[in-house]
Amino acid sequence: MTHKARLVSGALLAVLLATTAVTALESGSAMPLMNDSVTGSYLAGRQALADLRTSDAARYFRAAALADWDNVIVVDRSFIAEAADGNIPDAARVAKHLLELSAPNDLASLVIGAEAVKERRYRAAAQELESVGGDTFAGITGGILRAWALIGDGKRDEADKVLDELGQGGLEDFLVFHRAVMADVEGRTADALVLAKQAYESDPQVARIVEAYARMLGNAGRFDEAEKVIADFEAQGLSHPLVDAVKAKIDLKQRPGVFAADVQAGAAEMFHSVGVALAREGSPDISAAFLQLGMYLDPRADVIDLVYGQLLDGAKQHEAANAIYDKISADSPMKPMAVVRIAENLDDLGDRDEALRRLGNIVQQNPKDLEALSVLGDMQRAGEKYAEAADTYSKALAVAGGDAPGDWRFYYVRGISYERNKEWAKAEPDFKRALELNPNQPQVLNYLGYSWVDQGINLMPALDMIQKAVAASPNDGYIIDSLGWAFYRLGRFEEAVQQLELAVQLRSTDPEINDHLGDAYWRAGRQLEAKFQWNIAASVDEEGNVKARVAKKLAEGLDAVEAAPDAGPVAEGEAATPATN
Repeated sequence: MTHKARLVSGALLAVLLATTAVTALESGSAMPLMNDSVTGSYLAGRQALADLRTSDAARYFRAAALADWDNVIVVDRSFIAEAADGNIPDAARVAKHLLELSAPNDLASLVIGAEAVKERRYRAAAQELESVGGDTFAGITGGILRAWALIGDGKRDEADKVLDELGQGGLEDFLVFHRAVMADVEGRTADALVLAKQAYESDPQVARIVEAYARMLGNAGRFDEAEKVIADFEAQGLSHPLVDAVKAKIDLKQRPGVFAADVQAGAAEMFHSVGVALAREGSPDISAAFLQLGMYLDPRADVIDLVYGQLLDGAKQHEAANAIYDKISADSPMKPMAVVRIAENLDDLGDRDEALRRLGNIVQQNPKDLEALSVLGDMQRAGEKYAEAADTYSKALAVAGGDAPGDWRFYYVRGISYERNKEWAKAEPDFKRALELNPNQPQVLNYLGYSWVDQGINLMPALDMIQKAVAASPNDGYIIDSLGWAFYRLGRFEEAVQQLELAVQLRSTDPEINDHLGDAYWRAGRQLEAKFQWNIAASVDEEGNVKARVAKKLAEGLDAVEAAPDAGPVAEGEAATPATN
């Protein structure tokens, strides 16, 4: 989707949400009276849906709807919850009643139409969706689904007319991809290739467009062109398992197979792309419903399962997400990525050993799985297994090549691993190489600059680096702490206090930053404030390292400490290096 189309779709989403019954409720409009039981179920369902606990939400709203079947707001929420939980036939049944209570409702018609498309009742689907339209998100999606129904009914001219009308709203760049897939499903290879080329040239960085175009070229025997499309995609530092699967076939001069096998699969791809857009726009419940519609229409579309799992992960529903990832078949190109997500979730759920075991298995089976290597290295680093993490990042760099702009991160995190493992001679070149690939990256500027200041070398270049980092990330409390601590180490205590006070405002519960501000106050002659700040540092310290450090300062003052604190550079998401005083 082009930038223009993304902007249009964002505006359309606002219109869609403004038309739903729930908006009236949130804005304070009068709500049909409910009894206590209905109200309790409704409120519990609303919270569950907000949390993406879709099974609970469907159950609560179902109970509320059964008790108050003519309450349009309750029935509307029940319909959404059933769809978000993947109960599409039930959602369609409730949607029909919703239309009886309050028509029109484009989203309800969309679900009813999707059920008809699934059952190959194309004429009924087209009729149901005929009244859906306008410049709402549901209207546009309903229009595309109607076009798919017309394709299924053998009415291509009518389908083209529907898409032409939609394209007048400025979405032709978005629609051309769906036109290409429709032509391919119909067997119109020449037309499909022309349209797919247009979609590809409009947005060559979208993996699904690259995959579809490369498949069509490969199926037409145009292997050299398919190879170039994939090579250009990879040259941008991009990758995707489905593109890799097509590449494996193309390299062997084998036809990779169709992108969408039938009308259902093509329509599912539409729900996939719109569902992703809805998630980005901050509507997880509607996004869940759209993704579930995609999985309903094409149960083989593992890529949609993966996106739905990621949506659940974003809502911290890791166990539910893992259930989605687990059901992806072992021979699917998406399975390795799913297992990586499972491992990340296991780590979040407190089972890091099992997460590391699973990641290790993936890397052993596929040593070139860059994502698995990256996540494994990050997890080893989080577990303070710095030598192992550095080795894993080295393997990742060997796979990536180490020269692409995006490879800066591997040098950066390997540099952190070396530094934490007290191997500065190896760490410094990695930070420098990361800056060669990404000269203005604030985290790298911060880490290298602070490290130089901490060692008393390259002081002015180091200060310049940290100041550039602050300019790039002016609200990052960790980087501002580094600038304050750099001033402190340079003996510029008043400037140190100014920056560290700002850092504490941004990261008020960070014990290291509070400790730094206490030291700066002391050196600036503000001893009472220093002791107050050290007490705060001790009170917010959950691990005990800072609490032990400040005990002597509180008892005897900073002058009694033989050496200044030696806290390492603090990067976003990183714990500070333990102090040595």
